Amino acid sequence: MIYNIMFIAVCVALFLFLWNAPPETTTRLPHDSDHESFHTMDKKAAEKFCGECHNPDGVRPLPEGHPPKYRCLFCHKKDG
Repeated sequence: MIYNIMFIAVCVALFLFLWNAPPETTTRLPHDSDHESFHTMDKKAAEKFCGECHNPDGVRPLPEGHPPKYRCLFCHKKDG
């Protein structure tokens, strides 16, 4: 009986912790002419193209302290 109560207490605590999580703030994959073709691709296929523009000499380099760039669409999600 005590284990059931402890289990329920842990579940409630976990639920309350997750309920109070901050909202998602990471920018989604844009719907513009540069990114539109990537919305129809598989994640892994689309991520191969990110480095073409998002490199130190590219059109839009990654900001200082940005996490590793090999899993772009893990954070920058596609719609749908």
